[in-house]
Amino acid sequence: MKNLFISLCLLFSLSACDMIEYHPYDGRISGETGINAKNIARIEEKCAGKKSIRFAVTGDTQRDYDDTEDFVKVINKRNDIDFVLHGGDVSDFGLTKEFLWMRDIMNKLNVPYVVLLGNHDCLANGMEIFQKVYGDFNYSFLAGDTKFVCLNTNALEFDYSIAVPDFKFIERELKDEREEYAKTIVAMHVRPYSEQFNNNVDQIFQSEIKKYRKLQFCLNAHDHWAQVDDLFGDGVMYYGTPNVGRRQYLIFTINDDDTYERELIEF
Repeated sequence: MKNLFISLCLLFSLSACDMIEYHPYDGRISGETGINAKNIARIEEKCAGKKSIRFAVTGDTQRDYDDTEDFVKVINKRNDIDFVLHGGDVSDFGLTKEFLWMRDIMNKLNVPYVVLLGNHDCLANGMEIFQKVYGDFNYSFLAGDTKFVCLNTNALEFDYSIAVPDFKFIERELKDEREEYAKTIVAMHVRPYSEQFNNNVDQIFQSEIKKYRKLQFCLNAHDHWAQVDDLFGDGVMYYGTPNVGRRQYLIFTINDDDTYERELIEF
């Protein structure tokens, strides 16, 4: 009986380990981390020397896991996409599992992808999880001769405690003197005039990003529908991507003659 009791206790203890559910904000990360840096390396290698590139834009996938799965399948059926840019809000509540679930879906893409920080990604300890899974809040990369400057613009979520947007980062990127860098696209989750943007600096922000080499246009997510706006009336277009739940995404083709094409795709 003693041996039977010990065996039952051991069996229960082993089973109990499988039943442990960590707190949703625990922050334990299993699987791949540092995704943006790895995929930026892939993008830069894949697009090196190219004068024309084509990329897809989506955003605000949040709890739309099935729609995101379908988006990935649609992109994987194409052979003309160099990479995917996710405009932020991979999570809805900043839960660790939300980041991991969406990461595992997006990792099924046949092409590299990068993710911006969204305002929902800042909830709870989501900022910390984002940094572990994806990386820095502000970053840039070169796809062919086009530089992508990707910015954290979620000022409200940071309670104005740090500079958002980070003008020091913007200024450093202005000093990029690489010969292969010919034109620029600026990407962000929330655009100026949003409730999340620090609109005390909207004009300064616009004047600074216009200093980049041949600024083509700006990209944003957050608003959940397709947008086309000359926000400041200065010719710099802001294109907003629909959320994936609308089963739409954007395709941009950057041509070698300093022109570009935009398509709204339904799936």
